[in-house]
Amino acid sequence: MNSLLVNYQNTYEIRVLGSEHEEWARAICIHTNIFHSPLWPVVYPENKTQRAYRTFRAAHYLIKHQIDSGKSLGIFDREYQYKRPESALTGGKLYWNLDDESATESELAEQMDFPLVSIAMAYDGIDELDLAQIKPLVAKLPLFGTIYNALEERDQRDPASWKPTARGKVLMRNATNTVQSHSGRGLMRLLAEDMMRRAAAEGFLGIQIETVSEAVQKVWSNPPAPFKGTIIGQFHTTTFEEKDKSGVVSYPLRPANVDISKIFVDLRAGNSTN
Repeated sequence: MNSLLVNYQNTYEIRVLGSEHEEWARAICIHTNIFHSPLWPVVYPENKTQRAYRTFRAAHYLIKHQIDSGKSLGIFDREYQYKRPESALTGGKLYWNLDDESATESELAEQMDFPLVSIAMAYDGIDELDLAQIKPLVAKLPLFGTIYNALEERDQRDPASWKPTARGKVLMRNATNTVQSHSGRGLMRLLAEDMMRRAAAEGFLGIQIETVSEAVQKVWSNPPAPFKGTIIGQFHTTTFEEKDKSGVVSYPLRPANVDISKIFVDLRAGNSTN
């Protein structure tokens, strides 16, 4: 096992995210997705900084909704060294200038001066997203809607078999990201498994997540015992096709080369109430 994970309690701390972390979590989510995802920078290779700023603005509702749920988790670096003295005074700060489209990926990373290094966003499924407030984000990443619609079409379950009818039944996972300087250390798995254990202890029956990363897919489809992960729907970006009204076929997710999956983790075997 990675030595950092063996001693992670000395290096890292897992905490429930609060409203004071919303801007940080949003920056991590957007920076990671726009610049380092196996999907988004491939299908949207141009004007990444501009797109990052626009999606950052548009993602406020999605990130806030999940933080307000009290179910989103973050990993904080206990040994974080602030880059600017003024950041230490407030416990961290984001310095993005949303009007400076000349900023590079590395400059944006440098301007993320806070100890939050990895996030796992989630909300109680009974608190459904307001689609009207999601539309601005989809407008900045049109293929976001394409992907979710395609996964929904491949979901053959009876909604009554899994959709929550009360609070505390199904957790909806949306966004799991780690800053590049801490990637490859197993933090995503650490957060995922911690969230599974917490949710089971709280009486949740399951967690649903959509993945655009094969690493994330692997973790959530192969959870630790006694939990069980099932891939509900899946397609590959190179073979995914759409037809227009004239019957012309297109492949909107090329040249990305990754599986897109919807996964459901059954927590009941680890739920003390079942």
